[in-house]
Amino acid sequence: MNRRSPYRNFVSYIDKSRIYYEAHGYKQPYTWACHGSVPFTPLAKPLSRCRVGLATTASRVDLGADVESLMKERSCYAAQSEPQPERLFTDHLSWDKEATHTSDVESFLPLKRLSEYARQGRIGAASPRFYGVPTDYSQGRTNQKHAPRILELAREDGLDAILLSAL
Repeated sequence: MNRRSPYRNFVSYIDKSRIYYEAHGYKQPYTWACHGSVPFTPLAKPLSRCRVGLATTASRVDLGADVESLMKERSCYAAQSEPQPERLFTDHLSWDKEATHTSDVESFLPLKRLSEYARQGRIGAASPRFYGVPTDYSQGRTNQKHAPRILELAREDGLDAILLSAL
C-alpha cells in the first residue's frame, strides 16, 4: 500500500550499500569511512585573497556505463581551466541519471563562475587548472594515493583552497 507522509522517509544508505556489495559477490561487508580527525584547516587568509581550484570525479576519458569500467585504472589529472572542456564523462559514476544530466559541464564543474568570482574580488584568483580525482571505493587508495596526488597538483598551482564539486 502506498502511504504518503508529509515527512521524509529514512533511507539507510549504509544498508543499501551493504546489500549492493553483497549482491555483487563481495565477501566483506561495506564499511563507511570514519575519521577521528579531519585533515582540513581554516583558511590562513581571507577568501578574497585566496587562489581557489575545483576538483571533479568526472573523467576526461569515456569509460562507459558498465561495471567493468569501474575496474579500469583511473588516475588523478590536472587540465587547463580555459578553455573550459566541452565534455567530461560521468556515465561510469553512480548518480540519478533519470533526474538530471551532465551534458552541461558548468553545472557540475563551475569554472566560469569561479573565474567570475575572481574578477569580482570574491576570491583572490581562480586556478589555471582544474583537477580530476577518481571515484574509488577503496578508502586506502583514496587516502594513500589519490588525495596526496591532488594535494601535490594543488601545491604546484599555489592554491590556498580546493573545492570538490558535487556530481
